[in-house]
Amino acid sequence: MAIPTLNAVGFCAHYSEQGDWAFDYALELSRMHGIQLNVFHFLADPYDPTATPPIGLSRKEFDDLVVKRERELRLYYDERAGDYLEVGFRLCDDNSWRELHRCLVKREFQVLVLGYPAPNAHFGRKPLDEFAEGFACPVVLVGPRDSRQFHINATAALISAKLGLPDGAWEQIELVAR
Repeated sequence: MAIPTLNAVGFCAHYSEQGDWAFDYALELSRMHGIQLNVFHFLADPYDPTATPPIGLSRKEFDDLVVKRERELRLYYDERAGDYLEVGFRLCDDNSWRELHRCLVKREFQVLVLGYPAPNAHFGRKPLDEFAEGFACPVVLVGPRDSRQFHINATAALISAKLGLPDGAWEQIELVAR
């Protein structure tokens, strides 16, 4: 099997302890390979299954919201990235699943890193495990109880060494029939 080249890591911002752990891992992975880290943030929180994009805003209100959120995003993660300059930011107002697939097709990342806030967490209106296992590229979930607790989809399991995850340091996601 050919192991894909990693040119960039994708990370979805989540302001939580697990989100910070996931960012730290994504940054570590980016540094290890000397590649771009792309930080994505959605106007509607993809971890909240009831969240909806802001509607009913005037164009100016929407633009002001985008500027505010992007500023918050950059300030928060620029500080965490320290001296690593290969970090890009993208504020997305589209559906999280569709936008992430669009970014994957455009080759903005080859591995996706997400915080894993709780075993029953959701992402993109799906259970997080189900989202990760069904996503079209390697996905690494970090948490929920420890910064060195990793859950990976089947695609990521194939390249776990390239992801800096030695055997025994991760668990493969196993979907339970519902």
